Amino acid sequence: MTEPLPPEDIVENDLPPSGLGARLRNYFLTGLVVAGPVAVTAWLITAFVTWVDNWVRPLIPEAYRPETYLPWQIPGSGLVIALVALTLLGFLTANLVGRTLVQLGDKLIDRMPIVRPIYKTIKQVFQMLFSKSGTSFRKVGLVEFPSPGMWSLVFLSQPPSHDVASRLPGEGDQISVFLPWTPNPTTGFFFYVPRSKIIDLDIPVEAAATLIMSAGMIQPGAHSESTNGMPAMAAAARAAQIATQAHQKEPVKEM
Repeated sequence: MTEPLPPEDIVENDLPPSGLGARLRNYFLTGLVVAGPVAVTAWLITAFVTWVDNWVRPLIPEAYRPETYLPWQIPGSGLVIALVALTLLGFLTANLVGRTLVQLGDKLIDRMPIVRPIYKTIKQVFQMLFSKSGTSFRKVGLVEFPSPGMWSLVFLSQPPSHDVASRLPGEGDQISVFLPWTPNPTTGFFFYVPRSKIIDLDIPVEAAATLIMSAGMIQPGAHSESTNGMPAMAAAARAAQIATQAHQKEPVKEM
């Protein structure tokens, strides 16, 4: 009596009966799932550290560089120096003398016609993103866009200023929203919409960004399913091996 074959949805039907191709494929995919994220993460971190080092190292006198006293170059030394310098700059700016110097610098930039709008816009963006009191892009919602019956994810921003809100048609509170594009969420549409037209979602901004970048393939709350991907592939490989053994044990029918 032969062993029962696994369900058809576990063993891929387009592979040869031997099942060797199925096992090798699942082993390869399992290894790719394990090594791929680690390799990409390591590459991104290395690229960022190298970029900061190359940007900071020329600003440091050669006598103070670690490679001057060591036979090899220490990766990340520029990043450490940049973190220390920014922390020291924030400490100096927090006192009265530092605030006075910053105000003098702002007044000087205000007299530069071309530099002034660029500097002010970038400064406001940085203050909004890194300020403790900022509420930018901390909530996610749904807006009926681009046509009735179609819904899009949006990031909720600040309410419009009084000058803008007083000229917007309709009644009720308005809010600024950003509708990101797929697969690049850093670009998209910005518009004002009545607060009553937005459906609030109880998901973090990071999960919404992942959903947009993956074009819906990675849904919020599906983390447990994604972590079970490797066991599922291993189970498929074992199922293919069982099918191979069952095929080999089947008696040859005489003609």
